[in-house]
Amino acid sequence: MAKIEEKVEELLRDKIENIGYDLYDVEYAKEGPNYYLRIYIDNENGIDLNDCEKVSNEINELLDQADYIKEQYFLEVSSPGIERILRKDKHLAKNLGKKVEVKLFKKDSKGKKEYMGTLEAFNDDTITIKTDEEIELERKNVAQIKTVYDW
Repeated sequence: MAKIEEKVEELLRDKIENIGYDLYDVEYAKEGPNYYLRIYIDNENGIDLNDCEKVSNEINELLDQADYIKEQYFLEVSSPGIERILRKDKHLAKNLGKKVEVKLFKKDSKGKKEYMGTLEAFNDDTITIKTDEEIELERKNVAQIKTVYDW
């Protein structure tokens, strides 16, 4: 499914940027019996329903013509939200020094499966966050990283 996400991202990036938005991420997922193609857009003024509708209308024909996805799917266009999932290096780089929540696939050597702290650094193999101490986590064990908004 990652290959479909990459192809769709490459197909849509210029079109979405040309109409004034940033393509934050593309997610293709099967949930129950249904497939979903989620396009996350952003811009400095935020995203509302009209923005999502505008982008959806602009990309529908491109997706149909490219025909990358053979299964029937639901197209969703939305904002990545205030608390954003950080899936790519560009997302991590933009959020260095910010508060994040990290969930692991399995407990680490300290017996923990979740951490909350400041994103300090990352490379291909590890992610470093600062809580009371500096903690280095193996990226292959990271299930999800997201920003944390203090309400």
